[in-house]
Amino acid sequence: MVDLSVLPSYVAVILLFLAPPGPDMAYMLAVGLEGGRLSALRAILGIGTGMSVYAAAVVAGMGEIARSHPSVLDAVRMLGAVYLLWLAYVTIRSARRAIDGHGNIATGRWYLRGMLVSLTNPKIILFYLAVLPQFMGGADDPELQMAVLGAINVLTEIILYGCIGVLSGFFHARLTGSTKATAVLNYAACTVYVVLAVAITVEILLA
Repeated sequence: MVDLSVLPSYVAVILLFLAPPGPDMAYMLAVGLEGGRLSALRAILGIGTGMSVYAAAVVAGMGEIARSHPSVLDAVRMLGAVYLLWLAYVTIRSARRAIDGHGNIATGRWYLRGMLVSLTNPKIILFYLAVLPQFMGGADDPELQMAVLGAINVLTEIILYGCIGVLSGFFHARLTGSTKATAVLNYAACTVYVVLAVAITVEILLA
C-alpha cells in the first residue's frame, strides 16, 4: 500500500526543482520556437518517456550504479552537450535555408529528440535518488511508493514544460508566414541549444 499523505510536500519539492531553467525546459522553449506547438507536444512526450526510463531504473535498483560511479553520469552529460550542439547545427542550417528562400525545413523526429535530451540529463536520476527516499512515508511497499512518486514527477514535468513549449510555439505560429521571421526563430532556438551545451560542459569541468 502506498502513502499518499506525502504528496502535497512532494509536489512542492518537484515544482522547486523544475522552476530553475535546465536542459528540458530550455529544449522545450527551443522546440516551440523552431517547430511550433505540435512539435512541442511531441517533444514533451519524448521527455516524459526518458524520465520514465530513469524512474524505472531507480525502482529496479540501478541507482546504486550512479552512486558508485559518478563519472558515468558526467559521460552521459557530455553526450548530451554534444547532442545539443548537433541540434544547433541542424537548426542553423534550417535558418539559412529559410533566408535563401527555400522555406522552413521541418527537422521532425521531435519525440525521439525529446527522449534523447531527457536521457542525457542525468540530473533526473539524481533527483530520484536524493528525493524519492525522503517521501516513503508509511508505505508498506517501497518499490510501489517510488513508482507512484516517479509517475507523479513525470506527469508534473509534462504539464509544466509542455505548457512552456506550447506557449513558445505561439510565436512560431504567428511568424511562420515570413521566411525572415522563421530564420530568426531558428537562430533563437540555435542560441538556446549552444548556450545550454556550453553551460553543461562548464559545469562538468568545474565539478
